[in-house]
Amino acid sequence: MDDTEIKYVLEAALLAAGRPLSLEQLAELFGRRGAPNREQLKRVLDLLADDYVGRGIELTEVASGYRVQVRRSMSDWLTPLWEEKAPRYSRALLETLALIAYRQPITRGEIEEVRGVVVSSNIVRTLLERSWIRVVGHRDVPGRPAMFGTTREFLDYFGLKRLDDLPPLSEIKDFENFNRDLGLPEANPQADLIEALETAGDDYRDPFESLEDELLADADTRRLEDNIVPISRTESGS
Repeated sequence: MDDTEIKYVLEAALLAAGRPLSLEQLAELFGRRGAPNREQLKRVLDLLADDYVGRGIELTEVASGYRVQVRRSMSDWLTPLWEEKAPRYSRALLETLALIAYRQPITRGEIEEVRGVVVSSNIVRTLLERSWIRVVGHRDVPGRPAMFGTTREFLDYFGLKRLDDLPPLSEIKDFENFNRDLGLPEANPQADLIEALETAGDDYRDPFESLEDELLADADTRRLEDNIVPISRTESGS
């Protein structure tokens, strides 16, 4: 098969799947004989991405693989197509998720110490049900509290390939300018998370921003290890 034929197969598969597909899953479409290798698949995917330049859809790579999605700039135009509005999560939930994303693995008690308020069981349950977080172990202290880390589904939802793609805390001093410069619409999950990072803690006795220096200093030691969010560099295309 030439590149054009392979491109048509990949495009149809990505549209039909409605979810990210890894290079391995895409290769399986062609059977064992004559299956394109990883380099050819990546080259054809690049060609497909070029086809979508300037259009309302785009090809993007996230943690679980590749997917065809609507461009964010089109979201306002498409709102009438959905009878139900996209869920809007509470500030407390996003603050909790932001802390887990940047300080994982982290316990519920440690989250409460940062935010200065009790973390609702409903928040933890919601994050677990959405498969955005999971228990990755237990802290070796009395009571052995569960430690939480983010998942591949979290990366997929927020359009990230890996945790390193999260914006550095030093770059989100001014959310309003950051949001405008990136052209992120208001109803955007990644923008919501970034906004939570910028403003979390303003209403509490221990402002979230006061931890920025500590978070930055501990970034190397506190970032999630590969065995917590098992995304291989081979599978992510890096």
